[in-house]
Amino acid sequence: MADRKPNKKSNNSKDRRKSNNSGDEDFNPKFRKVRKKVCLLCSNKDLVLDYKNAEQLKKFINEKGKILPRRATGACAKHQRDITNTIKRARHIAILPYTQG
Repeated sequence: MADRKPNKKSNNSKDRRKSNNSGDEDFNPKFRKVRKKVCLLCSNKDLVLDYKNAEQLKKFINEKGKILPRRATGACAKHQRDITNTIKRARHIAILPYTQG
């Protein structure tokens, strides 16, 4: 076992390009380019958050009743704060439940 030589890795960029089937040099299967989410409330000026509209607010909570984060909703920071406050108001007057089940 001690007489085995360690494998030498090639740093040649041509060898790396050969393993890539798509022909794109920057291709990496672990990372995919994700389209940037656009804030729903910024893009649609007619859409107004209302704590009495439970169907509208259900888009921003998950199946357990937790408020979804910005990275999931795609909302900007300003509107994410508005979403949070609106959901909390709806929960307080029992339009939305605190938990599901």
